[in-house]
Amino acid sequence: MNKNYYAIIMAGGIGSRFWPISRTSHPKQFIDILGTGKTLIQNTYERFLKVCPKENIYVVTNENYTKLVKTQLPDMEDQQILTEPVMRNTAPCVAYGCFKIESLNPDAAIVVAPSDQQILDEDAFVTAIIKSLETATSNNCLVTLGIKPSRPDTGYGYIQYTDNTINSDFHKVKTFTEKPTLDIAKTFIQSGDFLWNAGIFVWSAKEIVKAFDSFLPEMHEIFADARPVYNTDAEKNHIHKAYQQCVNISIDYGIMEKANNVYVLPSEFGWSDLGTWASIYDLAEKDYVGNAVIPSEKVIMYDSSNCMVNVPGEKLVILKGLHDFIVVESNNTLMICPRDEEQNVKQIVADVKSKFGAKYI
Repeated sequence: MNKNYYAIIMAGGIGSRFWPISRTSHPKQFIDILGTGKTLIQNTYERFLKVCPKENIYVVTNENYTKLVKTQLPDMEDQQILTEPVMRNTAPCVAYGCFKIESLNPDAAIVVAPSDQQILDEDAFVTAIIKSLETATSNNCLVTLGIKPSRPDTGYGYIQYTDNTINSDFHKVKTFTEKPTLDIAKTFIQSGDFLWNAGIFVWSAKEIVKAFDSFLPEMHEIFADARPVYNTDAEKNHIHKAYQQCVNISIDYGIMEKANNVYVLPSEFGWSDLGTWASIYDLAEKDYVGNAVIPSEKVIMYDSSNCMVNVPGEKLVILKGLHDFIVVESNNTLMICPRDEEQNVKQIVADVKSKFGAKYI
């Protein structure tokens, strides 16, 4: 196993689209949302144990989730859990992890990935990551993984690539597009040169630090100034103060869309970003009329089809005459919502907060 390989797991989100199961105090990355016996962050951590030594894996998360990370990933040392005092999107999160690793090992190659994705073919995933680490290091480029799309999905970002390649498989990126309309997504699929943006990035520590200097110079200065305190007792206080100065910007928009040395590896490893209840429904086992029920011991359904049901295991639930609905109960909250309107869950959460305060959020 290559000692210069590192992984950063981004685990600071609140997963509001999975409300009411995902709460601000206990978001989806810390939940066994697929009923596999392991939480999403535990699955992500175990995948990266096949890529790099366990001491080279870092988690960046909100300060409030430190205890959850320690409980669920007991092998992680305190210095591997990097905490953010406020949410500032992915660029500061990536900068913190990469600058800290660079100060430890200037020859590091780093993979950055979300904590809440489903990967069905782990061997293919590990192969793609290691190939990307080798390519990024030897070619001084920024690599992202793109998923070959199976449908025109409006919930994903898209990456357009050219025929210009390095190492045969890595294509020069032409454009990044945020979540498109359905008509535009259909055009992307038909053109054949677009991939879903998986939000997984690979680069050398040197190259990403250089990119921050070029495209986000103020952020570069903030985290470069912290070099004397990384891996000391003063790190946390310094970084928590510095975070207040960071702009709220994604790594995609801040760097990847602007840099001219970005390459994408078209990949297939059974990927889902588990961003919505629809993605859970797609992955879950279903009965002969399309109902996905997690757990299913005490749920009885009559004349009902194509429903996504997630309720406490001890609760008896009877559903009759319900078609294409999401039924979720957790934390003293019941939500019943048409499956094709699940994008409104964020608005529902905002309305609940406005009416009842943070008690149910």
